Amino acid sequence: MMRQLHALVRRAAVPRLWIALAALAWSATAGAQTLVEAAKKEGKVVIYGSLETGIMDAIEKAFTKKYGIPIEYFRAASNKTLDRVLTEARVGRTVSDVVVTNSGPMALLRTEKIFAKYVSPESARYPDDVKDPEGLLSPIYRMVIVGILYNTKLVKPGEEPKSLEDLLTPRWQGKWVMPDPSRHFTTGVWVRNLEQLYGKDWMGFAKKLADAKPILVESFIPSAQKVTSGEALAGITYLKYVYIMGKDGAPLDYVRLPRMLADSHQIGIQAKAPHPNAARLFEDFFISLEGQEIMAKEGEFVTAKGLYPPIKDADKIKAVSMHELDSAEYKKWASEFRKMFVSR
Repeated sequence: MMRQLHALVRRAAVPRLWIALAALAWSATAGAQTLVEAAKKEGKVVIYGSLETGIMDAIEKAFTKKYGIPIEYFRAASNKTLDRVLTEARVGRTVSDVVVTNSGPMALLRTEKIFAKYVSPESARYPDDVKDPEGLLSPIYRMVIVGILYNTKLVKPGEEPKSLEDLLTPRWQGKWVMPDPSRHFTTGVWVRNLEQLYGKDWMGFAKKLADAKPILVESFIPSAQKVTSGEALAGITYLKYVYIMGKDGAPLDYVRLPRMLADSHQIGIQAKAPHPNAARLFEDFFISLEGQEIMAKEGEFVTAKGLYPPIKDADKIKAVSMHELDSAEYKKWASEFRKMFVSR
């Protein structure tokens, strides 16, 4: 008798389970639809960031096609993006809805209470170690790898630098380029993180880099541009430019270093966003598998498993995540790097 009763209870529980699951699915769909409708009423989403314009163009094309919502994008180097967001916040005139840049400046903006909490449903696809525990920023969606690029037309096969140490030799002195680490936030972080590659001797190696008299520029894009134009034979810049600029005929390849430092990137929604629903919808799309696939095809090293940019040997690259610097640390090291690289 008891066995029959248990069987009856189990049979009755199954329909209730399916009803509950169906209700949850309907609720999620209804919630997503409500967000889309609210975002459309706001009319647009305004984004500030350091993501290259060509990549944002590809994202915008897919996003606008799917939702009919246009994107207004202001693109600048990470330090200038940081300055613009802070300036607008301090005068009480927030224009952008979304900020997209590397984790260092995002951490500084977090301390200024720039961001609103938003945990996108798309975050569930990401491992816990790339998620923001406070929910103020998206999971880390890409790793931007810093390496050595060289001009394949001007550097003969076999004569390219094989290591960072090669840039210190007389053959390369004054013939390579890098962003000024005293002005460009990410490069300052990169130089400080040489400790991960060189241990306690990192500062001595950084001084040797400065002694090699590199051409100093504003950020990573002009660094790659000078290598492309032949003004420099090689340069410290983002690896992805091999593909991004190579599509337009730039004669670039990268040095296969055993390990390369990488910068993590996140997206955040402004606490005073003029178009908050459009901002949430954009973040959902941006970190979704669809968004990640678009970025990977455009040359990005995204964090989704099994997705790689169309760069030779991309799957073999060993990236070492850089430790971020807070505002006080960066100011301290920027001053030191100015003495080393500029005021000599």
